[in-house]
Amino acid sequence: MLVAAAVCPAPPMLVPEIAAGAAAELADARTACSDALSVLAASRPDLLVVVGACDEEHSGSYPQGARGTFRGFGAGTDVRLGGGEEGPRLLPAPLAVGAWLLGRAGWGTAPLEGLGVAGPLDTVRCMAAGRELAARSSRVALLVMGDGSACRSLKAPGYLDDRAAAFDTEAARALGAADVAALAALDAGLAGELQAAGRAPWQVLAGAAEGAGLEGRLLYEDAPYGVGYFVAAWS
Repeated sequence: MLVAAAVCPAPPMLVPEIAAGAAAELADARTACSDALSVLAASRPDLLVVVGACDEEHSGSYPQGARGTFRGFGAGTDVRLGGGEEGPRLLPAPLAVGAWLLGRAGWGTAPLEGLGVAGPLDTVRCMAAGRELAARSSRVALLVMGDGSACRSLKAPGYLDDRAAAFDTEAARALGAADVAALAALDAGLAGELQAAGRAPWQVLAGAAEGAGLEGRLLYEDAPYGVGYFVAAWS
């Protein structure tokens, strides 16, 4: 059963070594992520799963000890998903950012796993994956890594799209309210057009949270690079 969740953005720029001179721009986001992770720790889960979007090739499970790297982003920083033997596959970037956040927080209170969710995965299968995660143990927690639309400004990765602000407003409201139905109702097609990589992980969360009766708090909302970043805590 799902007992807690933290929702965090997944840009490698969260890692100060990558952001370099711009590191201060996401300082508030890092602080909010730390606050959300403290909610996970307080829930005393038997299992923590880090969920993030990826391509088809990198979808699937990653065991505790899986390694990630940010060398492709210009920083000589490697991370591990907790302790244990190193797995054969590298973590996709969103899971690597999640592993970095956990390492920064000194996480060590529960077994860890990663789950890469293919970005185009439809809502029905995302929800089903979430239900399967929640059934894994009596006390499951999720760290859900994902961004909102990438079309909030002219300099955004997806350029400016007038639909982006409304999409992000509804996503932020749903995440902050732990509104499972609203997350499930996010339009996968529109999310794809707006390059909202968080849609699939958020809908995995929605499936996991069905019937759990969790309450949510929105801890951070901004779009500093034309991309919607949200931090929320559910417990």
